[in-house]
Amino acid sequence: MGETYKLDTPVTGDLLLEAKNLSHKFDYELFNDINLSLHKKESIAIIGTSGSGKSTLLNILSSLLKPSVGTVVFKSKDIYSLKQNQLLKIRRDDFGIIFQAHYLFRGFSAIENLEIATLLSGEEIDKSLLKELNIDYVINQGVGELSGGQQQRLSIARVMTKKPKIIFADEPTGNLDKDTANIVMNTLFKYIRNNNAGLILVTHEHELANRCDKVYKLEDLTLQEIKWLYY
Repeated sequence: MGETYKLDTPVTGDLLLEAKNLSHKFDYELFNDINLSLHKKESIAIIGTSGSGKSTLLNILSSLLKPSVGTVVFKSKDIYSLKQNQLLKIRRDDFGIIFQAHYLFRGFSAIENLEIATLLSGEEIDKSLLKELNIDYVINQGVGELSGGQQQRLSIARVMTKKPKIIFADEPTGNLDKDTANIVMNTLFKYIRNNNAGLILVTHEHELANRCDKVYKLEDLTLQEIKWLYY
């Protein structure tokens, strides 16, 4: 159960996403001139102190927040130059976003939450995925009857059900015990390998970050790749 899994082959293949010269500020400058590339079968972790801008950067990369300066290129087009309906189509068909909050439909059962994802994407529910995430036995229960960890895994299953090309995850294992967090990460790593997909996650857990192909630290307004984290 505690076995860890990581992609052990070199990352090769096509570019999935490219961020160029990203800068952003609210009342103050959060970061500037950030460049980042994600390839098929690649996982990237972004770490940094609280307030450094990690979640804001993830929102920009995942189409939820237009940067003050810079471009995010997907399928050879800057997503922020697209019309709203084109951007919504990318969010629906190509991007999967795992939030810290679960955003489940609380008046529905677990299975009904998954069925909504299938209606939007045209994909079928993967029963082996539910078993892998250890939520197959609670699938007919109401969302309110599930524990916080079960709700988190259900929200991850809902994202993966639509078969996105890129998964963006903000603290995906934040409320999980170590063994369950391991299961979730193994499932995500296996998914991107088997589907030629990519993963960008924000985490404060150095052990988790080290399992990704690349680790970047957001600090002092810049994003720097680091080779290994000590914990």
